[in-house]
Amino acid sequence: MEIRGVWIPNTDCLVLTSKQRIAEAMDFLAATGFNVVFPVVWSKGFTVYPSQVMGKLFGIEIDPRYKGRDPLADITAEACRVGIAVIPWFEYGFASSYNQNGGHLLAKKPDWAARDRNNNLVKKNNFEWLNAFDPEVQDFMLSLILEVVNNYDIAGIQGDDRLPAFPSEGGYDYLTVCRYREEFNCHPPHNCKNRLWLQWRADLLTDFLAQIYCEVKAINPNLLISLAPSIYDWGFQEYLQDTKSWLDKGLVDIIHPQLYRRDFNSYKCLVDKLVIEQFSSKQLQRLAPGILMNIGSSYCISPEYLLQAISYNRSRGISGEVFFFYEGLRADNDALAKVLRNGPYAEICSPYP
Repeated sequence: MEIRGVWIPNTDCLVLTSKQRIAEAMDFLAATGFNVVFPVVWSKGFTVYPSQVMGKLFGIEIDPRYKGRDPLADITAEACRVGIAVIPWFEYGFASSYNQNGGHLLAKKPDWAARDRNNNLVKKNNFEWLNAFDPEVQDFMLSLILEVVNNYDIAGIQGDDRLPAFPSEGGYDYLTVCRYREEFNCHPPHNCKNRLWLQWRADLLTDFLAQIYCEVKAINPNLLISLAPSIYDWGFQEYLQDTKSWLDKGLVDIIHPQLYRRDFNSYKCLVDKLVIEQFSSKQLQRLAPGILMNIGSSYCISPEYLLQAISYNRSRGISGEVFFFYEGLRADNDALAKVLRNGPYAEICSPYP
């Protein structure tokens, strides 16, 4: 069965702004041949659904843009109507804010801040971070995930390059340093890229993923754990994402490495590396790469590259892909959607999963 997926963010995208737009988008995606959507539910320190967890801890139940609504309920209902599966996307993961010095989360919970070796708040690529190794922070993130799992008709949940993930510059907070010292009787290496130090922290994230997997499956064993990590081993070096361990331990049901390249040859090289070096034949069944479709108005994939990427995926035994993101399909009078509808997605695909 093919995975034909697309991410629906709430940045540079209007789908979630009204029930009418959600319904129209689901009709459009079903007609184009898609069978799964990944709508954002956790972004910029806010949920895209009314959250009792957020209300209790931070006094803000939902992103103020959606006050009085429940976009997640709307999208699950409309997607179900047209036979599309919904896998909510926890986009921000352990990131607290973007260029806001931690935002309202760390203003309320300063002890949750991630710290680098100079005791500064961890900031990487303009994102400020919560401490992913703090048990309270992990409990908070798990509570959000389980809240969605318990309250919505969904096919699974998704983390990406920020869940489970954590900048390798972090881990020098008091709690994590004490934990490391108890185990090794010494202070963590000053070099944040020390291989053993990288692996020790990556293992902590893998342990947290195992907890997510077990608790979600305990509620419904049919729910999928979907992850869209950065490319290995860059993602390991920079964000402690040990995707090889996740696969080997069976902690991910479908995985979408972000093969975000702007030309086909670069994309092809990454696919070859995955197939040859990183995935066993059995694990390959779980692979549906992330393909960069557009970035605002600065980039849009060409029809030629789009068709080449899908064709090459199938030639390498990869039965699916997920596109970032929805608005690219609507550009230029739905040009790319028409390419899919008249080409590789012309044949009707069964609902997923």
